[in-house]
Amino acid sequence: MATATDSRLLAEQRRRKIIGLLEQKGQVTVRDLVEKFAVSAVTARSDLDALASDGSAVRSHGGAVRRLESNQDYPLRLKETLHRGEKVKIGRAAADLVRPDEVIILDSGTTTAEVARQLRARKVQPVTIITNALNIASELIDALGISVIVVGGLMRPVSCSFVGPQSEAMLKEFHADRLFLAVDGFDLEIGASTPDVFEAQLNGLMMHAAKDVTIVADSSKLGRRSVSRIGPLEKINRLITDSRAPADFVEALRKKGVEVVIA
Repeated sequence: MATATDSRLLAEQRRRKIIGLLEQKGQVTVRDLVEKFAVSAVTARSDLDALASDGSAVRSHGGAVRRLESNQDYPLRLKETLHRGEKVKIGRAAADLVRPDEVIILDSGTTTAEVARQLRARKVQPVTIITNALNIASELIDALGISVIVVGGLMRPVSCSFVGPQSEAMLKEFHADRLFLAVDGFDLEIGASTPDVFEAQLNGLMMHAAKDVTIVADSSKLGRRSVSRIGPLEKINRLITDSRAPADFVEALRKKGVEVVIA
């Protein structure tokens, strides 16, 4: 009969092998683990949850991906599978801030795409959306009462967004009531950051163009730094994040005068 110690050792061995698979393939599904290790789906999910808890993996819809680095850009298809529930709640909280007749800037990202979906669902209108993201423009293309202005420029396939001098020149002509900014890192010292320098420059102009700046980021982004700094903490009015946000981070941010909304 297997003892509790034996079971724990087997689980640890299996999880080390799962980490190896993640390093090789980049991602695994619950079905993959059920077939490879002859375990139940419940056990497979438990393994992935344990690896996510200690930072060895990131849970995604139906599986997990290897731990993401803040300095690397990842495709939208991958980002869309991560922290899905948190992003929906953050999107709802962001959409609740918007009032009719406002002009809103949405930068590229899967969290801001969720803000767009929630604005469409809530039928807050009329509203004007300025965005450099093709996925967001596509989401709103036939939304009643929402006018969409797309900022053009150099296309970044990894993020389906436009950046560069043309984008910056066009954005300088706009003023907005609100900016919802999705970031790859949000640090108490340097503020918001992202892997791409062109994206960071455009995001900085977005912050300058908007009266009110809200960072929309799940808790995995908090306390992280990416390569390119977007703008100073003083320009940020609030952060909307999820319930897993570290309490010390939230408290420190509030002491700096930034409103924190836990969605």
